[in-house]
Amino acid sequence: MDRHDLDGMQAADIAADHMRDLETQKRYDVRFVSYWFDYDRSVAFCLVEAPNADAAQAVHREAHGHVANEIIPVEPDAVLGFLGSIDDPAGSGRAADSAFRIILFTDMEGSTDLVQRLGDEGAMRLLRVHDKIIRGALESTGGREVKHTGDGIMVSFASVQGALAAAIAIQQGFHEHNAPGAGPPLRVRIGVSAGEPVAEADDLFGAAVQLAARLCGHAEPGTIQVARVVRDLAIGKGFAFGPDDEVSLRGFPAPVSACELSWSDAG
Repeated sequence: MDRHDLDGMQAADIAADHMRDLETQKRYDVRFVSYWFDYDRSVAFCLVEAPNADAAQAVHREAHGHVANEIIPVEPDAVLGFLGSIDDPAGSGRAADSAFRIILFTDMEGSTDLVQRLGDEGAMRLLRVHDKIIRGALESTGGREVKHTGDGIMVSFASVQGALAAAIAIQQGFHEHNAPGAGPPLRVRIGVSAGEPVAEADDLFGAAVQLAARLCGHAEPGTIQVARVVRDLAIGKGFAFGPDDEVSLRGFPAPVSACELSWSDAG
């Protein structure tokens, strides 16, 4: 277990560092199992499986530069007995009370109209195409489908890079589907936020979930709206964003800073 003294850092900063660790760890044969953040003392602890202390420090150094102030050898059984389950929900996809996640919502444009125009069976055929495109994008980006909403899908990610790559792949997939002569077009809106939702019975709840859903509803068909925190977490990862905008969303007392993720020119 390592200890970081992080004066001035916030929970979102720690979570961003942890996700960078997860993206880097394989190169050093290291696994970051979980982390904890003491808000009052601005101290973070990482539970790490590593061949040696230098390997764990190397991951931190490459991922974000915040190396540990102290590394303490611990027995996994002792930690398990003291804390209970120690699997990191963000890294493993398992349910927990709370963990930092990237939340993505999709919403299909005009689903009710599709039923009226194509009938139940025709609309269901298109919905299966819709589901296939989205789930195909999730296979390569580490997304965990939380639930199907009828005309959209809610997804949880441990990595901001995975979430944004999935959003781009989804829009590119629908763009390809909508080629001339391919049949009735399908367009989706996407909203992405980040935070610490509460997990309960394989579902997620809380402000981060609500924000992703509201941003999805705010987005124009064929676009991706992301919360400012998501854009900040993606700094240096090669994604392109439009200008910040202050948007008023139902259920949020103050305007929310958001921007559009560019996808049409993404490679």
